Amino acid sequence: MLFSGTGKRRRPSKATRVVALVGVTGAAVAAPLMAAGTASAATSSEWDRVAQCESGGNWSINTGNGYYGGLQFSASTWAAYGGTAYAPTANQASKSQQIAVAEKVLAGQGKGAWPSCGVGLSSASYDGGAAEAAAPQQSAPKRSAEQPATRSEQRQAPKPRTQAAPQAAAKKTVTTPTGKKVKKGDGEYKVAAGDTLSKIATAQGVDGGWAELFELNKDVVENADLIYPGQQLHLK
Repeated sequence: MLFSGTGKRRRPSKATRVVALVGVTGAAVAAPLMAAGTASAATSSEWDRVAQCESGGNWSINTGNGYYGGLQFSASTWAAYGGTAYAPTANQASKSQQIAVAEKVLAGQGKGAWPSCGVGLSSASYDGGAAEAAAPQQSAPKRSAEQPATRSEQRQAPKPRTQAAPQAAAKKTVTTPTGKKVKKGDGEYKVAAGDTLSKIATAQGVDGGWAELFELNKDVVENADLIYPGQQLHLK
């Protein structure tokens, strides 16, 4: 049986319209939620600037200095913040993977992990997002003074002061009765009060006598007639 083509079209039911509306608005709501889940501590352009400062923007660099990738991670920092889930060292990981680990370092250690190059980084906290799902969760390790997190932190580390140098210098000289400091030397014979080169050469059996003894110690004894208690002379 044929029906006329002029019949009225049925309007969609109220329930159908509600479902369609929810479908549309649901898509609109989903987009910002997804974006929020991938929020990062710093923008990609900020990390690009850090990489440019650290490594000339070379994300796969390995110069053999113990720091790797565009952001110059130490191997221990890369491993501690879950980087080995991507690659053994940072230079073998992609740019996005290096940034994901860098966000964790920034959250755990702050901009000080890149003291020379990280001054422009945003101060927002690390969100986690997709990178957290891909890498194993680990508690942020404490920094060690012996192992800087990045290359620029190593460059900024103050050099330890040493008091050994003045003491070493003092041990290399002898003070004469007049207060003058002369070279001490490092020979096997220590000059005693009343010694002369001739006396020492005779007593110690130096071949060539005092002249040979003087020649052996010309770097310490400036005048063959002047030697001082405490100086140490070579006998051969």
